[in-house]
Amino acid sequence: MTDSLDLNVIREQITNLDQELLSLFAKRRSLTLNVAKSKAHQVRPVRDQQREQELLVRLIQLGKDQGLDAHYVTSIFQTIIEDSVLNQQAFLQQLKNPNLKTPTVSVAFLGDKGSYSHLASYRYFSRRAEEIIECGCDTFEDILQQVESGNVDYGMLPIENTSSGSINEVYDLLQHTNLSIVGELSQPIDHCLLTASNSTLSDIDTIYAHAQPVQQCSNFLNKQDNIRIEYCDSSAQAMLKAQALQQANIGVIGSEEGGKLYGLMPLKKSIANQQENHSRFILVARKPVDVAVQIPAKTTLILATSQEPGALVDCLIILKEFGINMTKLESRPIQGRPWEEMFYIDVEANLKSSAMQECLSKLNDNTRFIKVLGCYASEQIKPTKVPASEIE
Repeated sequence: MTDSLDLNVIREQITNLDQELLSLFAKRRSLTLNVAKSKAHQVRPVRDQQREQELLVRLIQLGKDQGLDAHYVTSIFQTIIEDSVLNQQAFLQQLKNPNLKTPTVSVAFLGDKGSYSHLASYRYFSRRAEEIIECGCDTFEDILQQVESGNVDYGMLPIENTSSGSINEVYDLLQHTNLSIVGELSQPIDHCLLTASNSTLSDIDTIYAHAQPVQQCSNFLNKQDNIRIEYCDSSAQAMLKAQALQQANIGVIGSEEGGKLYGLMPLKKSIANQQENHSRFILVARKPVDVAVQIPAKTTLILATSQEPGALVDCLIILKEFGINMTKLESRPIQGRPWEEMFYIDVEANLKSSAMQECLSKLNDNTRFIKVLGCYASEQIKPTKVPASEIE
């Protein structure tokens, strides 16, 4: 067999190319930081989607000339563009809030290492801090108490999921805290059935899991016969139990990435009801932040209307009047006041913009209660669309 067909030689060549690609990715990322510095001085928006589209179209054509599939090229560079946008936003936010720039942060999250909240915390701060001091908590209330008391800088809270919807417990707790929402993160959730040994699906008779993943994987679970669900306070706690028991009949619902931390193996992947399963997390802190004008911003507020027909509609009309787009509307009961509701609203607007300030002033005149929970940089990066004719 010639050297050109020797598997070890081929693998070595691929390894060398991968290292070259990593160096080029790092160089490209450093250049995008210079772009952010330029935009800070010129006060230009982080995103220029027309330029992004032109870039993708050009790269797709160059890829086709080299025998690369258009979908392949698009997927790679949309990921690169998203990384560039998020890094630029993080840089501009640090310039706007210099008091937040620190090499070390402390974060409270639900569960222990390997929980989805733990993974979300590391993903969020990978662009913002060199070291994370972890504080795993048993409940959402514990997370808020850790931040309110000053024991940690931030708290990471899951707020909604594309499959199971809003996490009502978190919304209810936000009614009674003075903390501010200072960030958000949308995290892909790929639920797996994990085991500590080489089990088969027929071996499993007990599954440890948090209530949210159980709800999000209900279709898969309903098809299984004679399986008992043992509820845990977090996915991390469930994985810790499976690690300790080391039994072939025990399964866990969790992420493959988190399972590796406990020596667990995926028996079945992608068991969520929806293939595209994402959870949105919010980050809370004791003090609010300012959002740079170059960055798309969100503002979250809660309000209570009068008990009159059309009172909520009147508030929504005010948002429309000022051209403010609402992305979330959630109602929750007001504790101690039967049949009365508190409304949580997310809007795409910077709190300090003139439109938002005028809108709040008018809303204040039309509500019994209104409170801003926070203004923060939006990290829900929508991929730049490419004309269908270029993909074909």
